[in-house]
Amino acid sequence: MPLDHESILRHLFAARQRLSAAAFLVVRDAHAAEDIFQNVALKSVTKTVFFEHEGALLSWATVSAKREAIDWLRKRKSETLGLEPDVLDLLDREWQTKSLAPEGPRMVALRECLEGVPANSRRLLELRYFDGRPCQEVAEMLGAGVEAIYQRLSRLHRQLKQCVDQRLSPS
Repeated sequence: MPLDHESILRHLFAARQRLSAAAFLVVRDAHAAEDIFQNVALKSVTKTVFFEHEGALLSWATVSAKREAIDWLRKRKSETLGLEPDVLDLLDREWQTKSLAPEGPRMVALRECLEGVPANSRRLLELRYFDGRPCQEVAEMLGAGVEAIYQRLSRLHRQLKQCVDQRLSPS
């Protein structure tokens, strides 16, 4: 069951410092970073984006904050002494492929489990979580109904959780 608006906002405000910091690293302006955080929080409850769990929400929010920060710099290129557009593009691509969190045993197990996921399911996960696309857009891209996408994601979440739990169990 997707998170409700109250849960979404509670999780986002608990991670406020981290999300604002992600924006600040790009814009180097505390007020702009706070505005970006607020925009991300607003988008999380006004867009037709659904989050099955806190991890999906925070992953989406981190990528969204970084992208908004890059957009903020691009719009104010003449006003700021920010990074060049090609550097911003490189950062954007790098951030899409790497996480800020250190690799722990759970992440190692998840990576191993993802290796066993069929290519079509991996593509679905990449579009949704790594590219940060809304489920409606993913459904259109894959030629499926949005409900089918939600069901497939739900099944994949369960399968990956079971796989990770098995890899982490002491037996």
